[in-house]
Amino acid sequence: MFYGLTGMGISLTIVGGIGVSSFNAANVALAAVFQVNVGLVTILVNLAFTLAYASLTRFRYPGRYLVQVLALLCLGRVIDFFTYQVFADLAPGSYFERLGLLVAGTLIGGISTGMVLNLKTITFPVENTCDELSKLTGIAFAKFRYAVDVISVLASVSLSLIYKIPFYAREGTLLSLFLLTAAISSTRWVYQRVAAGKQKSTA
Repeated sequence: MFYGLTGMGISLTIVGGIGVSSFNAANVALAAVFQVNVGLVTILVNLAFTLAYASLTRFRYPGRYLVQVLALLCLGRVIDFFTYQVFADLAPGSYFERLGLLVAGTLIGGISTGMVLNLKTITFPVENTCDELSKLTGIAFAKFRYAVDVISVLASVSLSLIYKIPFYAREGTLLSLFLLTAAISSTRWVYQRVAAGKQKSTA
């Protein structure tokens, strides 16, 4: 459920039209260049990270990889369903309406992502890959994750300039960086506090 809500949040930020998250900026730009659905690009890019993670872990966890692939297929379909069907007729007129969609989508996506990370039943390929690289190299996880964001933004801007498509890395991208981090961190903190409280009450 939370994986699906993450997809809905991504769709809202796309419809907002003032920028999407760093990682999704590259996905949306690639979709525009090749004229395919964003969900399909999201699936393919994340499958590449899943393959990278599987290689780094020497293919020791086939069940984990399979769950990730199935989750990614669902995530891509959810993104396409909301972007091209549910929200297809959603036409924000003013800048503040677009900003509202961005904030709502980022918060929904951030909270949902936080819950996915808390429950630990399904994980995200990008984070898994960065975590494994951190273990292998001793370099902080955050540095690898931020590197992915920077590369994604640079790729998105480059594609926009080369192919004369709209810019998807915009002011909303910077705003979502702070909002997304805050939403994920807050959700994890609240969940951990609630879980700790339940453990104390049952002790």
